[in-house]
Amino acid sequence: MPPRHTAPVPPRRRWWILGVLSMAQLMVVLDGTIMNIALPSAQADLGFPDGRRQWIVTSYALAFGSLLLLGGRVADLFGRRATFLAGLAGFAATSALAGLADGFGVLVAARAGQGLSSALLAPAALSLVGVTFTDVKERATAFGVWGAAAGAGGAVGMPLGGVLTEYLSWRWAMYMNTLAAVLTFAAGVLLLTPAPRARTSRLDLPGTVLVGSGLFCLVYGFAAAENHPWTSAATWGFLAAAGALLGMFIWWQTRAGHPLLPLRIVLDRDRGASLIALFQTSSAVFGTFLFATYYLQQSLGYGPAATGLAYLPMIVGLIGTSPLATNVLLPRFGPKAVIAAGAASAAGGLALLASLGLDSPYPTAVLPALVLTGAGLGTIITATTSLATLGVDPADSGVASATVNAMQYVGGSIGVALLNTVSTATTAAYLAGHDTPGAPTRAYAALSGYHAAFRWLAAAFAVCLLVAVPLYRRRREAHRASAAPERTTEAA
Repeated sequence: MPPRHTAPVPPRRRWWILGVLSMAQLMVVLDGTIMNIALPSAQADLGFPDGRRQWIVTSYALAFGSLLLLGGRVADLFGRRATFLAGLAGFAATSALAGLADGFGVLVAARAGQGLSSALLAPAALSLVGVTFTDVKERATAFGVWGAAAGAGGAVGMPLGGVLTEYLSWRWAMYMNTLAAVLTFAAGVLLLTPAPRARTSRLDLPGTVLVGSGLFCLVYGFAAAENHPWTSAATWGFLAAAGALLGMFIWWQTRAGHPLLPLRIVLDRDRGASLIALFQTSSAVFGTFLFATYYLQQSLGYGPAATGLAYLPMIVGLIGTSPLATNVLLPRFGPKAVIAAGAASAAGGLALLASLGLDSPYPTAVLPALVLTGAGLGTIITATTSLATLGVDPADSGVASATVNAMQYVGGSIGVALLNTVSTATTAAYLAGHDTPGAPTRAYAALSGYHAAFRWLAAAFAVCLLVAVPLYRRRREAHRASAAPERTTEAA
């Protein structure tokens, strides 16, 4: 029988460490969305055409999504603290470069650099949370805070970008990242201590090339779907290549001496179910914030600052349910009931969003929908993130954390691309079926597109209810698994 790890003595300043790590996660998630609303101002300032503007967002997504697993294994091999600090330093530098950009090429390169830095930073930060908090109750609280930070970053991103753009400049959306990264770096240097490295492992170069190329093609293919038809080679060609490359990656992982992603990580029942639920929920997070922002600004006429205020109750609901889910609900009822309740709440909120009109009052119509959606998303995100990293061998914690991040970000990218296609097609069909041109017709056409996106998002939570929830162990089995100490594998 392999020896058990002795549980490390938790650092005395572990809650300060959690604050630093949560700030880094908020920063990474926020950067994925903050540029969306500042993009029109950046385009007008730098003078690049409409056909190239998608690359300001896509360059970040491609670098981040395709390099996440590599970043996780780098954290395992070279140390989580060193990788975390290197990612922060790179993020600060590339954010400053993006703010100072004097042309399209510089801005795209800086955004890609932000994605690369985030691919190092995000999995290292999540694995540090897992190894810092080993007590079951403290771990639940820690992941509740972590999930709240992730959700708040997604919720605040576009509204904050709007406020900065409206009252300062689009460049401050990037400078704000630099300031946050510098402060987090300084706190990390003071609080984090070096930990032993996984010296028995080696970097899986073939696996790195296969999964990096596969994820690149996957994200690029769905990003291309926003501007090309699904029958275009720019869309289906890259998606087909992604399927082939990722299939080869899975085959190689069964034969590699030091696999980049040991399949035991994803084949555990609770962990596999959590990754499926995270993939689907991330689509809802990105899609809800995107289309709700369009609805608030274009249908109800809110400004960027008013949109930010409108999201505050949703953020409160998301943050409030995060510790409740991991500290109270998950230990008492188990993952089946908690994930199902979160999915039902989020689906109900999205169904309400799909029923809003051009004159819906905020207090009695918009507010309940946002709060219900936020509460459901917060419940699922924190519970699944905790379960997806529970019981992982310390030598694999970095790549396990990277897998969680990859499922979240790739799920969000795919969801937004699909929903954008659905929304655009619905809007075009509405316009084709109404011969009367004019602003009212265009407003109702856009609203029908938003409604279609919200309905698809609500229906997609059937993935959680019909696929992920049945995979979870029964409550007693899950409780015993969560209470068991982390074990070493034969490879370690």
